[in-house]
Amino acid sequence: MLRKLSIFASAGLLVASLLVAQSSPAAATGYTPPPFGPTCEVHEFGEGVQPPLWLWFVDPLCVEYQKRDITFDNGGAVAFLFAEPSRFLLATGPCRYWQQDHWSIQVTTGATPIVTWDGNYWFDKHLRYAAAHLANFRINGASVGIGDVVIALQDYAPELATALSEYGSTYGETGMSSSLPFSLRCP
Repeated sequence: MLRKLSIFASAGLLVASLLVAQSSPAAATGYTPPPFGPTCEVHEFGEGVQPPLWLWFVDPLCVEYQKRDITFDNGGAVAFLFAEPSRFLLATGPCRYWQQDHWSIQVTTGATPIVTWDGNYWFDKHLRYAAAHLANFRINGASVGIGDVVIALQDYAPELATALSEYGSTYGETGMSSSLPFSLRCP
């Protein structure tokens, strides 16, 4: 049952990705890493930590957030809710931004997480390009991603599996890249 749910959820992710791609100037492709990534200083933040707002002026800005304690019984969810608005605001400043984060949402400490994933999202408004990659995506412990669909289809529809593998090829993996509209602030 969970396996079927995983496949349906993964198919939903694919459809949503394709709909987003249709609204973009160019079609989506598989994930590509940020070209500025190798030279970018990564600013790391723990659970519920708000980044300093002076980082809004750093370009490129690269951040890594720990979001593994979004837990309802110990206040982790509240700490997350207080930190997230400033983290979101921070992403609006630079023309080049790369965020890596590690999510785990659970009701109680030590319980099976409701949802987990490791995220990797970036944009470069100068190049008019953005990408997102989710790895280890799980719902109630069951792997979910385009990669799950690819693996399930390999024996039954290998051509479709090959076409989809650009967007994910391992359990719990989904990724894509797409163009961005022109930005007056970041020509």
